[in-house]
Amino acid sequence: MNAFIAAVLEKKTILVANEARLLKKSFLGIAILAMALQGNSFGEMVRGTLVDAYLQVSVFVGFTLFIFIGLDALTKFNISLVLNKTKKYHVIMASLLGALPGCGGAIIVVTQYIQGRISFGSLVAVLTATMGDAAFLLLAAEPFTGIFIFALGALVGAISGYIVDKIHGENYLVGNSKLKVEFEKVSKTFVSKFNIFWTFIFLPGFLIGLFVAFQIDIDQFLGSPLNLSIASTVGAVGAILCIFMWSLNPLSDFQCSTDRSRNLLSRVVDTTNFVTTWVICGFLTFEIFMYFTEYDLKTFFEIWLPFVPLMAIFFGFLPGCGPQIVVTTFYLNGSIPLSAEIGNAISNDGDALFPAIALAPKAAVIATLYSAVPAILVAYGYMILFEY
Repeated sequence: MNAFIAAVLEKKTILVANEARLLKKSFLGIAILAMALQGNSFGEMVRGTLVDAYLQVSVFVGFTLFIFIGLDALTKFNISLVLNKTKKYHVIMASLLGALPGCGGAIIVVTQYIQGRISFGSLVAVLTATMGDAAFLLLAAEPFTGIFIFALGALVGAISGYIVDKIHGENYLVGNSKLKVEFEKVSKTFVSKFNIFWTFIFLPGFLIGLFVAFQIDIDQFLGSPLNLSIASTVGAVGAILCIFMWSLNPLSDFQCSTDRSRNLLSRVVDTTNFVTTWVICGFLTFEIFMYFTEYDLKTFFEIWLPFVPLMAIFFGFLPGCGPQIVVTTFYLNGSIPLSAEIGNAISNDGDALFPAIALAPKAAVIATLYSAVPAILVAYGYMILFEY
């Protein structure tokens, strides 16, 4: 994913390119599937993890994406136009756009900064407020917590942006590049052929996920024909299909959800597959650690509790949404406290950091460091007030 943005032709275009990505994605997908095919207790543990990740998380992420991407497709909201018409409120608009689930709004704001249309404080605001695609996961699993963090991120982002503009002035490190964003044109991918089958699995998977959420044993409720668990079968097939389709998709994870030239179903399916794969990575990290060490990772974090928010904040410095989805997964399974999730949400920049690093590296580094300050203050403030 770190190779999907390249500066081309005197930095006048950000080309979202697709080369050299399939090999890395395929390697990760094959590694997960190889572990799942083991015939011993380790393989059984991995298969159980795949089922849990799909039925407890993925189906709700997919449902949430249908709503958000559907609204995006219907409204055809033009972020650049809004920014051009609200020059007095760029910092506030940038923080609000950053707080929206996904990376689309944040990346557009970054490109507007590189073109010299908004202030450095607006860049800090959007990078502070954005949570990237991890927002979809949190919103699907704990909607009220998600809304709270989105609102908190927007508020902290706006305050940080205004303070930075007050210190440095609105023209600090502002560029004037004639930049535009283009996607490498891919009319149809190989994995698009499986979208209908994906939907066929997703619909019963979502219903089973509701049963699981309300702690109803669907196998006992409906019976188990041929001695097969309905929940386990649907969960396993759904998870493997998500990994398979993500591994063979040549498109960048950012393009999957934000390229409006693609149809609604493809955007939802591809983004769900991406989030699912990284959720599975988070689940497996936890389970494999316990399997080989017989040491509860939650206990480890409890021992080092005062440093956990700081760890999450430093983890947020990693570009891309994948690592941040892993942190959110740790929060959702109870391994880390909410204060750590808040710190990571404020410090992480998602995919928005890629174009900034490519075309304005100095501004990107300074803005990221600035976002760490409110992340530390808010995370530890929340920990002291509500968790101790």
